[in-house]
Amino acid sequence: MPLSAPVSPTCLESQARHSRRKDARPSELLAAALDLFVEKGFAATRVDDVAKRAGVSKGTLFLYFPSKEELFKAVVRENISGRFAQWNDEFERFEGSTPDMLRYCLFSWWERIGSTKASGLPKLMMSEAQNFPELAQFYEHEVIQPGNTLIQRILQRGIARQEFRPMDLTYGVVLVLAPMLFLAMWQHSLGNGCGGATQLDPHLYLNAQLDMLLHGFTLTPDHPHTPLETLP
Repeated sequence: MPLSAPVSPTCLESQARHSRRKDARPSELLAAALDLFVEKGFAATRVDDVAKRAGVSKGTLFLYFPSKEELFKAVVRENISGRFAQWNDEFERFEGSTPDMLRYCLFSWWERIGSTKASGLPKLMMSEAQNFPELAQFYEHEVIQPGNTLIQRILQRGIARQEFRPMDLTYGVVLVLAPMLFLAMWQHSLGNGCGGATQLDPHLYLNAQLDMLLHGFTLTPDHPHTPLETLP
């Protein structure tokens, strides 16, 4: 029986590169899609452009994601909704006070979502939800509801431990989330490329927001004034 011809090192290296390239395609496609969805919006993003930016053919993209809608859902799961299991686990293991937990929540959100390209996804959904109701329902189910539930659990923890006063939890959740969404939208609109008064320092902004959530505007003996610059 004739022996097979030896495989050259160059051929083996090429096969290895091809294998790595194939394995990397889904993540590269999701990264390219995130960039384009945030830059152009859902309606204006073409599958051809996503494939081109990722360096693959449109046919290759459809091997992994059968439609633009499924590609968008995968982007949301990769960057936001797929992280709720970890965030809920962190909630269960947190041992500090609830004010400290709320601080951790706000600044973790900034580090993991707010300061990344993924912070453009909420703005996209707010602007295009009416035109794509199926995607809006998906986003409601996989992002908004779990996010609201997690914030509500934090507030309930504070009330149960007598660290927070009783409140309407539905609107308590909104009071926590609304400024975070504002910061995300601001940096993808007026805060993007504009100078002067339109610039916000995210850490100072979140510190001010946390101070307002915990103390409000009213000066009381229980909550004397603490200059913002002294906050960590």
